Amino acid sequence: QVQLVESGGGLVQPGGSLRLSCAASGTSVSIYAMGWYRQAPGKQREMVATITTNGRTNYATSVKGRFTISRDNAKNTVYLQMNSLKPEDTAVYYCNQGGIAPRYWGQGTQVTVSS
Repeated sequence: QVQLVESGGGLVQPGGSLRLSCAASGTSVSIYAMGWYRQAPGKQREMVATITTNGRTNYATSVKGRFTISRDNAKNTVYLQMNSLKPEDTAVYYCNQGGIAPRYWGQGTQVTVSS
């Protein structure tokens, strides 16, 4: 049974940083592309960042230069380092296996950017 469990969300002030983690079980983060998506209230879920099996990364324009996706195969975990956070980054963040062709989703973790 494949499980993706996100953690690391919370409340942070504008300009702050958070690192989200996505721990996988029942599968390996190295054999498929992995992705982070987010969904703000009243909006559609949108792609934030993806990483392919060979390490190629892709970012939404709105987060490029601020967010970094990475993968630790030994820990079977994918990360999203988020710097210079803005109020518009507030959303539930979801990890998936498959990237832009999702196969499985995690349950999500809330990120709130507010002073």
